[in-house]
Amino acid sequence: MCGVDDLDAPTDFANTEFVKTVLILGFPGVQALDLVGPFEVFTAATLYLTGQGHGEDGYSVRVVTRTGEPATTRTGLALLAQPLPDPRESVDTLVLPGGLGVDDARLDPELVEWIQAAAEGSRRIVSVCTGAFLAAQAGLIDGCVATTHWAFAGRMAREFPSVTVDPEPIFVRSSERVWTAAGVTAGIDLALALVEDDYGHEAAQMVARYLVMYLRRPGGQTQFAAPVWTPRANRAPIREAQEAIESEPAGAHSIPALASRAAMSPRHFTRVFTREVGEAPGAYVERIRTEAARRRLEETDDTVTVIAAGCGFGSAESLRRIFVRRLGISPDQYRKTFA
Repeated sequence: MCGVDDLDAPTDFANTEFVKTVLILGFPGVQALDLVGPFEVFTAATLYLTGQGHGEDGYSVRVVTRTGEPATTRTGLALLAQPLPDPRESVDTLVLPGGLGVDDARLDPELVEWIQAAAEGSRRIVSVCTGAFLAAQAGLIDGCVATTHWAFAGRMAREFPSVTVDPEPIFVRSSERVWTAAGVTAGIDLALALVEDDYGHEAAQMVARYLVMYLRRPGGQTQFAAPVWTPRANRAPIREAQEAIESEPAGAHSIPALASRAAMSPRHFTRVFTREVGEAPGAYVERIRTEAARRRLEETDDTVTVIAAGCGFGSAESLRRIFVRRLGISPDQYRKTFA
């Protein structure tokens, strides 16, 4: 475990020159943890490296805002900041956090221009949570795969069709220089990965232990997402099929059985169901069964085998395989986290 001695070092970063400069952008309505999480990782890494006799390594971390005003959150927290530096200043890592104020921030043309100019001189650019909207507004992830908070992934995909939005990863390397992280605490995961990339596994592992968290948490962010509400179909036979699936996830919901219930041929039923619901019947059945299994894992002590049978998966292995594919985590791991 990482103790006080491992991180024992001077804490006056303002007057100390380190190799890597990190700028974290602040703005009114920033999400505090998007900003503070990476800040703590980079400064803890510097403490560790300095304590190990590597005083020439580490990070000089600064929070910056338009005029040096405090970066204020919607919850009333105010974080001290410095004015935006000359964007031509050499920067190692530029961090773009998110928050409820991100829409106003990305509609500020001068701020977006500064981001674009600062990005040109940065070795890498990092977005956290809805900070991906800032990166997209600045054109930093056009043609790239990016992630953001699961609750805003659909909106981002609609507003920025040139970006391929993947709501599953905790973080993703969107390009050679740009990384995007999922919601809120995912910025900590990404910052740890960058420390590992810069200074090796041991440094990142010690910082993770000091912060009392995984160096790499299991699964993706879908495991934290709320169940997706599915709109009701307009046509009564399709609505009735939806209700039958939802009321009895373990039922015999093959396409021929569902089509017979709706008095349609299997091919016509599949076409109409997909058009009305936005998802093919088989995928819909699998999703409803997965959500039913999630609830039972959270709320009961039933074994995985019993849950698999009760939710229509047939076997524990089938449930495990689908859980890993859909949520990136096994049923047992899910239960340990959310029960």
